[in-house]
Amino acid sequence: MPKVPIDPEVADVAPSDVPLTVYDEQHVVTYMRLLQADSEGADWREVARIVLHIDPDREPDRALSAYQSHILRAKWMTEQGRLLRGARSN
Repeated sequence: MPKVPIDPEVADVAPSDVPLTVYDEQHVVTYMRLLQADSEGADWREVARIVLHIDPDREPDRALSAYQSHILRAKWMTEQGRLLRGARSN
């Protein structure tokens, strides 16, 4: 099993494909961190700064868009029961 990066760079928009992607597999930890922050009621701006490495003060539109698409993808993966199975077990 390949190692999952702990803190990979993120795209401006998460994938929206129905099958899981290599990007999803590489960002499992990112998705888990987003879900944990969401469950704790963290401010999306802090999450964007810390987890996504996008400064919401300098790039508010990009930060919000990235946050929204990644949290939606993380929730979708959880609802599908795919977050921890990885992309190869579609």
